[in-house]
Amino acid sequence: MSKIREAFNGKKVFIPFLTAGDPDIENTCELILEMEKNGAGIIEIGIPFSDPIAEGPVIQSANVRALKKGCTTDKVFEMVEKVREKSSIPLVFLTYLNPVFKYGYDKFLNRCKETGIDGIIIPDLPFEEKHEISDLAKDYDVDIISLIAPTSAERITAIAKEASGYIYLVSSMGVTGMRSSIETDIKSMVEKIREVTDVPVAVGFGINTESQVSEFSKLADGVIVGSAIVKIIGEYGDNAKEPVGEYVRKMSQALL
Repeated sequence: MSKIREAFNGKKVFIPFLTAGDPDIENTCELILEMEKNGAGIIEIGIPFSDPIAEGPVIQSANVRALKKGCTTDKVFEMVEKVREKSSIPLVFLTYLNPVFKYGYDKFLNRCKETGIDGIIIPDLPFEEKHEISDLAKDYDVDIISLIAPTSAERITAIAKEASGYIYLVSSMGVTGMRSSIETDIKSMVEKIREVTDVPVAVGFGINTESQVSEFSKLADGVIVGSAIVKIIGEYGDNAKEPVGEYVRKMSQALL
């Protein structure tokens, strides 16, 4: 069983997201450790990219700040190595296809294995083209995390059948960003997924309150929060460690 699957073993999981290199790469390492200390079960790390098409303005701005500070993919890998000196928490990259392709699939996946990255989310990787990297990823013990959006039942089933690690269930159409209400029928989508796989399901996109975490953790195995955390980091900068830790603690405790 992979470290990602072990994280869901018998419990619900809170999964925070942050953008590497924001406010700087040293703070990213400290923020990851702080989030783990406050209840995170898995952590998603965004590799900054100039055209993050799935992201709303909060995370887009974080990408810009990180790139201006000189954050690169190699620096992110080096940061992960430092995290691994103190932590074995499952870590998942969120990146886009272009940076991985330019880095080289084999080289990128090998670095993931060397540094201890357990999974990768690639929002712009079409399901129909997934195998060009997912087949390679198996050789490096890296899960390619599938995203399932509110769409046809047939497509939900097809994607779920091939999922590994966990399934990122997108709660709302559009880009990332905090939402006051989420109208998608998450319960029906989870039930459809459960018909074909026992891979854990984590709900993300728009979630930012304790009540939302409680609501969706009743239906799924985990809850993902990104923009709300990235917003805190953007506001506090070098002093974000304490407020991020407190926010993650509250969200983790809201799991049901």
